[in-house]
Amino acid sequence: MGGAKRRYAATKFILYTAIASIFILIGVLALAFTGTPSFDMAVLADKPYPAALEVLVYAALAIAFGTKLSVFPLHTWLPDAHGEASAPVSMILAGVLLKMGAYGLIRFNLEMLPHAHLVFAPLLAILGVVNIVYGALDSLAQTNMKRRLAYSSISHMGFVLVGLASFTDVGLGGAMLQLVSHGAIAAALFFLAGIAYDRTHTLNLPEMGGMARAMPTVFALFTAGSMASLALPGTSGFASEISVFLGTATSPTYSEPFKAVLVLLAAVGVILTPIYLLSMLRQAFYGQAGPALDNLLTDAKPRETFIAACLLVPAIAVGFYPNLLAGVYDAKLTAVSASVQQTYQQVAAAGKLPRVAGLKWPTVSAKAPLSVGTLAR
Repeated sequence: MGGAKRRYAATKFILYTAIASIFILIGVLALAFTGTPSFDMAVLADKPYPAALEVLVYAALAIAFGTKLSVFPLHTWLPDAHGEASAPVSMILAGVLLKMGAYGLIRFNLEMLPHAHLVFAPLLAILGVVNIVYGALDSLAQTNMKRRLAYSSISHMGFVLVGLASFTDVGLGGAMLQLVSHGAIAAALFFLAGIAYDRTHTLNLPEMGGMARAMPTVFALFTAGSMASLALPGTSGFASEISVFLGTATSPTYSEPFKAVLVLLAAVGVILTPIYLLSMLRQAFYGQAGPALDNLLTDAKPRETFIAACLLVPAIAVGFYPNLLAGVYDAKLTAVSASVQQTYQQVAAAGKLPRVAGLKWPTVSAKAPLSVGTLAR
């Protein structure tokens, strides 16, 4: 199974992830053997590290986890992997692998290296908005259904980066919610794309068209998944993205002009998302029947409908009540966020805030940060 260039895509994927794993190994060994040797994550988080070592290890881990998260410019393996892989493999890539990169950033970079996070957080935020806009524009240019969804994943991971860099509970919680939300929604869309390919034997959107009449169940499920992906209110995509926006806008760490630019550029991605998703729906399911419909098409089978529903129903349920998920991870994320904010306050009080890319780091705000749990209630 797989496309004509599957060996090229697999080789590229292995090279990217293997090289990234070397950076993880080097970074973890550096942390473990600084001071008393230990691989206990709780011990590593409490260790004091030299400033230069912390910055170098943070950079190494950010490159490694950024590759797995498909952060620009380390993202080029993802469209090829999705475009050539079979539907089950694409579901695993979108639902699991990308999320491991963000998990690593939270548990290693933010939790263990909070001082270095002060230096790199603005860069993460900038890369996040680049991912959002670049991924959305590239997605709009694709004619292959799965490659369009792949670039959509790159765009959505940009919101995760912005949330991780926000220095707020609600922004960090929104990033985590985006990980879970996108994992379910993207997996459902890739699964439905696999069903469409199984019937039509093509992923080329210009060759499709008019499939809504032949496959109404697939059309309805694909529409629901697209609505969730474009952050329609009442879906988990909306809850996660609005949390990231609120966290960024209320961050006490950045200057007002910097926050305004971040929010405005991220909003461009929000505008582009329905354009490329609804355009894909129009090309594949509306209009006159394309060449791919020359064969008699069958609608989704009950087993296929059940699998897609198992992924989409939770996305809708979480959209109406985010605490279904936030209650699971909110305590840990609040602790990580509090550690980062405390580090910021200590460094600010000592008058040693770094000047990064000419950004103005304002004084610490006394305003209590929002939390995802509070927002959900």
